[in-house]
Amino acid sequence: MLPLMLGMLRRAAVAAALSPVLASGQSPAPRDSVFPTLPPRTPLPPEAATAGITKFSFIMYGATRARHDGTDVQAEHTLVIESMIATIRKAAGGPDPIRFVVQSGDAVQDGSQPKQLSVSYVPLINRLTQDGGVPYFLAVGNHDVGNATILTDTRRVEGLRNYFAANAKLIPAEGSPRRLSGYPTFAFGYGNTFFVAFDSNIPDDSTQLAWVKAQLERLDRKRYVNVALFFHHPPFSSGPHGGAKLERQAASIRARWMPIFRQHHVKLLLAGHEHLFEHWVERYADETGLHRIDELVSGGGGALLHAYTGEPDLREYLKAGAAENVSMTHLARPSADPGGNPFHYVVIHVDGERLSLEVVAVDWGRGFAPYRSNTALLVDPKP
Repeated sequence: MLPLMLGMLRRAAVAAALSPVLASGQSPAPRDSVFPTLPPRTPLPPEAATAGITKFSFIMYGATRARHDGTDVQAEHTLVIESMIATIRKAAGGPDPIRFVVQSGDAVQDGSQPKQLSVSYVPLINRLTQDGGVPYFLAVGNHDVGNATILTDTRRVEGLRNYFAANAKLIPAEGSPRRLSGYPTFAFGYGNTFFVAFDSNIPDDSTQLAWVKAQLERLDRKRYVNVALFFHHPPFSSGPHGGAKLERQAASIRARWMPIFRQHHVKLLLAGHEHLFEHWVERYADETGLHRIDELVSGGGGALLHAYTGEPDLREYLKAGAAENVSMTHLARPSADPGGNPFHYVVIHVDGERLSLEVVAVDWGRGFAPYRSNTALLVDPKP
């Protein structure tokens, strides 16, 4: 009886995932190719059209890969997607509706395999763009394009080919001034907030670094009072990729990117890689006053959950930032038990320069309270 029930549930999940594709008249993708995700029912307006918007919300999350990618629709990711759609619909009539979703990478187990995207992932994102009606922006992770630093590496080339195919109708078009040609690196603005996605698998790539710097340097900061970057590898974390271990990507982001983020008063870093939730705050001072950068690590999109392993050694980083009085606070620390780090996503609320968040856990994780509640304010009280 139980196998029969599980089979019925699996068929129901597949039918729900495919329904947006069938409704659009598009045939499901063959297992050896990747069809583009359906464009959102409510596309992101041109940047100029949203210049007066100062209040809205968006969702961030990451790490959706699953053990059966290429065979079945991602089961745990389905739970997250269904909760997101309910949250989007509930917020639609409120003062700060959810306008889009950003994902910090690792869409599937192996992004070089087309069927993993076409069978297990794209049908779920179609539900967000159609049932939820919102735009969706994916930054690449190591499982999407591999770990190589050489741009011509075969694994990377194949992963990028599939990434561009799956996201062709979601990210800025090739040739746009908001997209770096040949890279999964792009930017967009909405209201008073500017977003940049970059490929943290290659943080030492000079072309990418120069492009991101140029985007920040040319930005109208009278309009864009908030700047957020989303990418895969967190510079600070306490899971199996962090703690006592300092991966090359994190080391490079600390040394090369964080000074740029401080220089341009970036407010939000949205990362994944660790399959848990944690929150770091970096505070610093410059000639304009005191500032903070909030780094959110959200990897609860469906991949096998991780646990806390220990605090990272930040002595060299703090020494390098001493002239700016850099300090670090681990505001929300994950559990040492993977079962204490549930599948989740994060709703970020923008209200002028006031940012706040709500962590939404799903299934057995409901009631997750990483701050002794599930909400936090991302600004310091003024002295």
